[in-house]
Amino acid sequence: MISIKPHHFVDIVTALGEGRSDPEPHPYGHAVHTVTRQILADPDVKLRMEFGADDICSPCCHNVDGLCDDTIDISFRPQAPESKREYNLLLDQRWAERLDIEEGDVLTAREFCRRIRDRAGDITDIYRETPTDRTAARQSKLEKGVAEFLDQDR
Repeated sequence: MISIKPHHFVDIVTALGEGRSDPEPHPYGHAVHTVTRQILADPDVKLRMEFGADDICSPCCHNVDGLCDDTIDISFRPQAPESKREYNLLLDQRWAERLDIEEGDVLTAREFCRRIRDRAGDITDIYRETPTDRTAARQSKLEKGVAEFLDQDR
């Protein structure tokens, strides 16, 4: 079972829609590359929803005692909190509300992807601090990634 933040799964599927299905290890040391490979290799892998540090965060150099000490670039989203931990929690709470999930829920990657397909709708309000043109591009990649993920085993 993979412990994952809702927005991390969304980011993985969005990257897939952008043609990035095999990310390289990141200098921060987080585990996006290994978790992505696990999820893409097994659409029925179980995912446990986590709003704190998840399996991607665990080995990251910014994970300090289970809390992210990193900051985000707020130059193009001045209304966002500078704390990555605070901003990511906002995103996870918004995704959880939209997809009707709670921390601790367990879904397969396929089930989670179906929820995104069926319930995401317009994601502008989830990423309300981000300019709409960037969010529109994200939404297009997310929709493409969801379709590709759900179509991969046909």
